[in-house]
Parts: sequence; C-alpha cells; structure tokens
Amino acid sequence: QVQLEESGGDSVQPGGSLRLSCAASGIRRSIYSMGWYRQAPGKPRELVADITSAGSTNYADSVKGRFTISRDNAKNTVDLQMNSLRSEDTAVYLCNVVVIEPSIFGRYQYWGQGTQVTVSS
Repeated sequence: QVQLEESGGDSVQPGGSLRLSCAASGIRRSIYSMGWYRQAPGKPRELVADITSAGSTNYADSVKGRFTISRDNAKNTVDLQMNSLRSEDTAVYLCNVVVIEPSIFGRYQYWGQGTQVTVSS
C-alpha cells in the first residue's frame, strides 16, 4: 500500500522556523518528483515547492528565499525547511509525489494526509 508519512507541523511565532518531512513507501515505480502543497481555509491548494530526482527545484514566489526543499532519493524522503515564517504561511501542508510512466504516457500522483502549520503571535 502506498503511504506518505508526514511530520514536522507545529505552531510557531512569526519569524520562527519549522522543518517538514515526508517519507514515501510502497511506491513501485521510480519517483519523478516530490514536493509540498498547502491548503488554507477558503483558499485553493497551491504548490509551495517541489524537487525532481535530478535536483531541479521550484518554489512559490511567496516562499522564495525563506523555504528550502531537499530530497534523499535513496530513502524516498523530502524535507522542507521553512524559515522566517509569516502568519500567511498558516495552512495544512500536504506531501505530493509524482511518478511518470513514459511508455504509456502515464502520470501518477500520491498525496499525504497533511500536517498543520500555524504561525501566530
């Protein structure tokens, strides 16, 4: 069974830091990318950051310079280091894994259940 195990969510003060981790298991195909999305109440889900197996990264404009994503391909884990946190970073953060099967033009996505990040004074 495919499982994405997320950890690291917490409540912190503005300017604080958190590190989110996600470990993927049960995925039989090679993982193309891993990343993090976030969902705030009343707002659409948005990509925060992701990273490919080759190390290519991209970030939402709102987190550039503050967040850093990293990946351990051998362990199928991805981390998101979040610094200088702001109240607007408050959301449920969900781990995302993308697997591509080029032979059949297939794309598969898996999602974690989410971990809560709250930034408040």
